[in-house]
Amino acid sequence: MENLKEIRWKQRFENFQKSFFLLERTIKIENMSEAERGGLIQFYEVAFELSWKILKDYLEFENFKVKSPRTAIKTAIQIEILDNEYDWIDALEDRNLTAHTYDEETILEISDKIILKYFDMIKELYNFFLKKI
Repeated sequence: MENLKEIRWKQRFENFQKSFFLLERTIKIENMSEAERGGLIQFYEVAFELSWKILKDYLEFENFKVKSPRTAIKTAIQIEILDNEYDWIDALEDRNLTAHTYDEETILEISDKIILKYFDMIKELYNFFLKKI
C-alpha cells in the first residue's frame, strides 16, 4: 500500500509539471491579449488544482489525513513544505473566484497576483517536488 501512495504522488507530479510549464510560458508573455489572459487564468487554475492535489497525495504518503485544499495547505505549512499560509489561502480563494467571475477588473487583479506572487509560490512547490523525485 505504501508503494502505491508513493507511485500516486509521483504520477501526479508528471501532470503538475506539465501544467507548471504551461503557466511558466504564459507568464512570460508581455502585453497579453484578452485571450492570452484567459489562458493565463486557465493554466493557473489547473496548476493550482494540481498543487494541492500533489500535496494531498504526498502528505497521505507521509501518513497525514487530508480531506480538502485548506487541509493540504495547512498541513504542508506545519511540516514546512510551504511558506506563508495567508498567501496560499489567498491563492486558493482567488482560484475559486476565477472559476465563477466574469468581471474584467477582478480578472485583471487576479492575473497580476498570478504573475507577481502566485507563480513564484507554485514554482517553489514545483522545486520541492523536483528534488523529491
